[in-house]
Amino acid sequence: MNLLIIRLIIFAVVFYAGLKLYGIYRQRKFEHEEQNKQVNRHEGGKMVRCRWCEVHVPEEEALREHAQWFCSSAHRDRFLQEQQDKDDAP
Repeated sequence: MNLLIIRLIIFAVVFYAGLKLYGIYRQRKFEHEEQNKQVNRHEGGKMVRCRWCEVHVPEEEALREHAQWFCSSAHRDRFLQEQQDKDDAP
């Protein structure tokens, strides 16, 4: 009977230690993933300026037309329309 109680106590201690170690592992894994997400947010690549509104946007998201960068198709169309109007004016 005495040996059974000792075995149960040892099992409970080992089980508790295992749970604690698993919790520490999960916490570190979570912190590591959060750190990687923050690093990825800051890596935007090269920034270019919109010719119409002069806002900087990542090159991957920008539109290029006639060696000019634009943040959206609406700004590209406005700029091209304005250029066309200037060219048509006498």
